[in-house]
Amino acid sequence: MTFAVEAKGIVKIYEGRVRALDGVDLTVKAGDAFTLLGPNGAGKTTLMRILTTQLRPTSGEARIFGLDVVKKGAEVRKVMNYVPQEMSVWTDVSGYENLLIYAKIYGIPANIRKKTIGEALEVMGLSAIAKNLVRTYSGGMIRRLEIASALLIKPKVLFLDEPTIGLDPSARKAVWEKILSFKKEYGITVFFNTHYMDEADLYSDEVAIIDRGKIVKTGTADELKHSIRVEFIHFGLKSQSINEEVLRKVRTLSTVSNVMVQGQELTVTVENAETSLAGIIDVLRGEGVDIEKISTTKPSMDDVFLKYAGTILSSGTGIREVRQVRRIIKKG
Repeated sequence: MTFAVEAKGIVKIYEGRVRALDGVDLTVKAGDAFTLLGPNGAGKTTLMRILTTQLRPTSGEARIFGLDVVKKGAEVRKVMNYVPQEMSVWTDVSGYENLLIYAKIYGIPANIRKKTIGEALEVMGLSAIAKNLVRTYSGGMIRRLEIASALLIKPKVLFLDEPTIGLDPSARKAVWEKILSFKKEYGITVFFNTHYMDEADLYSDEVAIIDRGKIVKTGTADELKHSIRVEFIHFGLKSQSINEEVLRKVRTLSTVSNVMVQGQELTVTVENAETSLAGIIDVLRGEGVDIEKISTTKPSMDDVFLKYAGTILSSGTGIREVRQVRRIIKKG
């Protein structure tokens, strides 16, 4: 098995006292989409900057396709690229001109620059607006242009720091469709962090949760959801007349771990909905509770994050600030 990214015992201490990373171990298989989830301050960006050669670890080792990120930094930068959370294009020139600037920075030979830029624009669906000033682009178009600039060198690993933060759902979907299309065509590895749980769920081959500088859990999205061993049974009630004594009796059932009432819905948390349902119905009907409908749901990635990181990851975190900065930049 080929690993695109390997980290072993990565520690990063700032100013001799702030331990941003505390012994991070992880591996990412070549060709996978890998998500790093964590609350603010957990160490996500620090780890990504170490992997992309922008920071040196205090201790530990990291490799990109076997290349040490400290000892072989120049070689690492030839096989990977990085799209930061902050805006990384110029708004007073066209999309094509932006990519031309990056092509020169990356040292792409003059005789193939036009072809390379055209391919990147095509992949990200920007060919039709390539000659327009970037200040006229939507937020989603700008983000696709930033990713297009990173794709110019056709990297083996693409690092994305909050790739769709601040975008509306349709723009987020468009960005991911283009990323996944490029991933499929060229077999690249995508390493990203995000505040959107649905992106981790839909677009990841593997997810790692980092908290206080440590990796606390890894696995596929399905494996992580299954690992918390809970399911939810929702009872729609014909009225709100359910008293505390009924709730107490439901709670005493051995298969029940939590009970919550909100309006005319009773939600019961169990380990296995199929084996628990009959017993709960017996209690409710025995107490004269009128049930109108019943449904069950599996745990979500939000539930997973709450269990392993001990908090709710808000998709709004930082978005307002990002939007404000981008508006200011677009206005020049």
